[in-house]
Amino acid sequence: MAGTSRHDRDMALKAKQQLSTCSDPLEKLRLQCLTRGSSGIKGLGRVFRIMDDNENRSLDLKEFLKGLNDYGVMMEKDEVSDLFQLFDKDGSGTIDFEEFLVTLRPPMSKARREVVLQAFLKLDKTGDGVITIEDLQGVYNAKYHPKYQNGEWTEDQVFRTFLDSFDSPYDKDGKVTKEEFINYYSGVSASIDSDVYFILMMRNAWKL
Repeated sequence: MAGTSRHDRDMALKAKQQLSTCSDPLEKLRLQCLTRGSSGIKGLGRVFRIMDDNENRSLDLKEFLKGLNDYGVMMEKDEVSDLFQLFDKDGSGTIDFEEFLVTLRPPMSKARREVVLQAFLKLDKTGDGVITIEDLQGVYNAKYHPKYQNGEWTEDQVFRTFLDSFDSPYDKDGKVTKEEFINYYSGVSASIDSDVYFILMMRNAWKL
């Protein structure tokens, strides 16, 4: 996974530059998430999930406003209201936040999405739709990690740190779902213009 942090920095910088001239509310929110790096959109999803007390996977306008505010998103109230109405297609007064996050994700070409899914399937050794420490054993080699080599970390600590890199900094649970994996790489993808380079990077990183 060498180079991912560089892509994070490139993407954050690119997003900040584009944000200064952006007027579209959806794109503005997307860019604000991407200024936090590859896990920015995923982090917003975590905030929404924590707020979803009744677990109906939907948010009303008040919850939506609070979620954006809690995540530190700077937007005018009328922009948030316009954004909410855009997603509340049936006029029910609530939006499905999973659908919202999928739309918020920077679009990936079919070829990029396929290689990301291949990497996920390779890592999800147990096939249960979630990558855990158990899945990584025998797939991801911890022994080359400098902190493992100098005795500072155990193999499990290397695995956990690896999984945390896909997680929002606010809620690390040591599990990575397919959606979280795609959210992460859609962020990385946003900083790479060439499909060929992105696919090569993925194939090299995961030996696909």
